[in-house]
Amino acid sequence: MSTMTARVKTDNGGKYVGQLCKHWSHKLETRIDGDSGRVTFPSAIVTMDADAEGIALVIVGDDAGEVERLTDVVARHIDRFAFREAPLAYDWTWKEAAS
Repeated sequence: MSTMTARVKTDNGGKYVGQLCKHWSHKLETRIDGDSGRVTFPSAIVTMDADAEGIALVIVGDDAGEVERLTDVVARHIDRFAFREAPLAYDWTWKEAAS
């Protein structure tokens, strides 16, 4: 499993998580619970947890290349909803898989 994580600073994280899940719900399986959301892509799962300071993002999948590609997809979509404060800063990091 490959995992990428990021923390994105914004005062509107919960709003953006909700908008993103609703946007993707037309084509993908999504779940939203308060300020947390999950989007299931064919090749990976994206989880988003918002709080007063921002959004914690986690992308997990079997294909490292696809996980890395989704970092751009997720960032572009969040920035689209956050147009008043975009571009936001995404500091993506690989998380080591447990052995």
